[in-house]
Amino acid sequence: MARRVVVTGIGLICAVGHTSTEVWRNIIAGKSGVAKITCFDTTNFACQIAAEIQGFDPLKFIEKKEIKKMGRFIHLAMAAADEAMKMSALQVTPEIATRVGVHIGSGVGGFDVIEREHEQLLKGGPRKISPFFIPAAIVNLAAGHVSIRYGAKGPNEATATACTTSAHAIGDAYKIIQRCDADVMIAGGSEAAITPMGVGGFAAMRALSTRNDDPAKASRPWDSERDGFVIGEGAGILVLEDLEFARRRGAQILSEIIGYGMSADAYHITQPAEDGEGGWRVMTNAIKDAKLTPADIDYVNAHGTSTPIGDVLETKAIKRTFGADTKIAVSSTKSMTGHLLGGAGGLEAGITILALRDQILPPTINLCVPDPECDLDYVPNVARKAPLNVALSNSFGFGGTNGSLIFKRWTE
Repeated sequence: MARRVVVTGIGLICAVGHTSTEVWRNIIAGKSGVAKITCFDTTNFACQIAAEIQGFDPLKFIEKKEIKKMGRFIHLAMAAADEAMKMSALQVTPEIATRVGVHIGSGVGGFDVIEREHEQLLKGGPRKISPFFIPAAIVNLAAGHVSIRYGAKGPNEATATACTTSAHAIGDAYKIIQRCDADVMIAGGSEAAITPMGVGGFAAMRALSTRNDDPAKASRPWDSERDGFVIGEGAGILVLEDLEFARRRGAQILSEIIGYGMSADAYHITQPAEDGEGGWRVMTNAIKDAKLTPADIDYVNAHGTSTPIGDVLETKAIKRTFGADTKIAVSSTKSMTGHLLGGAGGLEAGITILALRDQILPPTINLCVPDPECDLDYVPNVARKAPLNVALSNSFGFGGTNGSLIFKRWTE
């Protein structure tokens, strides 16, 4: 029998908060974190808005001499891991170090570092490139630094599957514990792609909202006036443990992870498969893995990016999974946090767990003029109380890569 896996720590940071408590408070209040970009000059950019984290000080988590050795995505991962580990009260002693692993991914890694060092190259030639350029930028160094910080000597991995990255990282970490390759995994994702190339690149694809005159209302999943997603930054990290290991050390358990599904659309580099076929299969796979039926799921934290095509196809996938007349509650917290790309699944997994804990459905804000093709219960604009036992969180990424996680409310 596969081992049961529980969540004992959550670390969240994004535009609406620097901790899981602050993030959750602002999510249920329906607060938008989207505003004008301040970290670079957007004068010539079609998109001038993003969900930036304001007032973040990496010195609270990282020694000054180490900061320049890390890209911002690593800074954010370290902050989220710090909160998650403190919440879990786990001490990685030499006796358990080889049984504690890390699986933290990023969709694009250190865009900020790449752009900065390229500028140095152009200005002064190759001798001006920092010796820390590569380790500050590559995707697996978030996991690497977290492993070093806590002395975690078990499995050490990094996923890079676009916007499904941290859902895959958490799901794979869950399976690592289930098959006894570790007792604890620090898992999730981080992203910091609000840079000239990051914003400019997505804008060139016409993927981003250009509602520059009203940023707080730009991310509007399932609304007929949506015009693209809003890029966000942040991290979401969970501490996962084997249930018996957690019980032996007297850990406070927040939730149980009970299902994980994967699928590929095999259709297009950026567009989901027609009729949401890949989304339907990934949710079905997760429900099967959890040994449940669709009727057992109480809430879906949707991918819900606010793109014209993606929102319709996810709606179709949910209807195919739960029934054409389903009354299941669905919401997109990206309406407030923006889209964290590779960090989205970790952030939203944490939010989903908090929804189960507090029995509150987070809202989809800015849903004012519903799209006729998007006709589910999206918890419009205002959070509401509801009995919640099991919830599913979706992540879909470029290249047609999909992941779904299922969490269960913890009761002894």
